[in-house]
Amino acid sequence: MNPRRKKRLTIVASVFSGIAVVAGLVLYALSQNIDLFYTPTEIHQGKKDTGIKPQIGQRIRVGGLVVPGTVNRNEENLKVEFKLVDTGPTITVKYDGILPDLFREGQGIVANGVLITNTILEASEVLAKHDENYMPKEVADAIGEHHQKPTYSKEQLDKADY
Repeated sequence: MNPRRKKRLTIVASVFSGIAVVAGLVLYALSQNIDLFYTPTEIHQGKKDTGIKPQIGQRIRVGGLVVPGTVNRNEENLKVEFKLVDTGPTITVKYDGILPDLFREGQGIVANGVLITNTILEASEVLAKHDENYMPKEVADAIGEHHQKPTYSKEQLDKADY
């Protein structure tokens, strides 16, 4: 092989290997920032199709219904803790911030955050549905026909903080 061809081959090989390294780094960075959606049951038992469970420390999205009577607000700061359920086990969500105006017990929400333990999610964002007819598709699919519209007594509605 003459020197000119050898030089071209070296340059082409260098360019392709550089592109491969850059593509690998981009894919690695993207995989670290993907928010995977889980339901509380899938966190405990794994996905139905693959059986994959989220790992502790993984960034995920969790959707479900806020369990009535489980919302605990800290009086001194904005920290709040509540339980989420779909059709099976519950998980605890801890959030430090202002909850959406439409956040209520018994209604569907989606929380983005990091899984601290197998049953605790530290949320960085909490999203609530915008009216009685809407529920995120993933949450509606997970809950299915088990979802019932919450009913509140007059006393509960009077002391609710809207």
